[in-house]
Amino acid sequence: MSMHSPRSGRGRRQSGRTPISALPFITAAVVSLAGLVATYLFFVKSTTGQFVDESALVQAKVAQQFIGVQASQVLDLLPVTSVVIAFVMVLFVTLARRRWKAAGIALAAMAAANLSTQLIKFGLPDRPFIGVQTLTLNSLPSGHSTIAASAAAAVFLVVSPRWRPAVAFVGGSYAVIAGAATLINQWHRPADVVAAFFVVSFWTAVAALPVLRTGRSWNVWLGSGQYWASRRWWMGLAALIAVLGAVSTALVLRAVEPHAHNSTISFFLGGVGLIVVAGYGLTALGTLLLTHQVRRHSSR
Repeated sequence: MSMHSPRSGRGRRQSGRTPISALPFITAAVVSLAGLVATYLFFVKSTTGQFVDESALVQAKVAQQFIGVQASQVLDLLPVTSVVIAFVMVLFVTLARRRWKAAGIALAAMAAANLSTQLIKFGLPDRPFIGVQTLTLNSLPSGHSTIAASAAAAVFLVVSPRWRPAVAFVGGSYAVIAGAATLINQWHRPADVVAAFFVVSFWTAVAALPVLRTGRSWNVWLGSGQYWASRRWWMGLAALIAVLGAVSTALVLRAVEPHAHNSTISFFLGGVGLIVVAGYGLTALGTLLLTHQVRRHSSR
């Protein structure tokens, strides 16, 4: 028995690193779901929300005069580009690092996010008429934005912890740009994009726990100072942009409220601000969630 005691002790210590609490991930999923519901209730079911959302969509035509062509090009290439980037990156990481389970989970989450978006879009009733002239056809959530955000999330899940902060910021930026492009081209209202981000964040939270639990050999945190891509300022920069976006959006909408009908672009700027806040805010929170859990897991 004495011969097996040290090995058993090591086994207990190794197994002690394996369990990761599900509570933070469940909480993140619930918060994402609550954000999705709140977005729908305010921007679809309330007069104020519909007015802000529809005004942003109408005023986007002004922005088209300056950057409409470029935005159209982004939109035209978005579905193919997003899928190609996700599959190439996931395939590379899978083949190079043999992260088969993580890749399968990440791709399944990506598929689930896009399927959920379509089910929600076609399952929700038409937009009710509550005093705002708008197309009644439901367009929430945005399919294009879901594709972009879910592709970024898939890569985020399969890369090692030292890469996640940088990958999260770049992927979040890509999703925000894609979401803003759908607004500029008047394909979707701001709330449609925000709802898409919440759908993706929900499935990312659901997938993150099994990814971390199946990747104990490579989900090891070496510290934020060990590599440039794992620096804390990636998450800090995303959080800062989200805060600045929130403040700017609040100031713009507050300033235009008394003169809403005379505004030419303020609601559009407010809509872009909402997309920025949701995109970078969820990016920062997602980075914090996975980084913190991996750090705790590695320190045990």
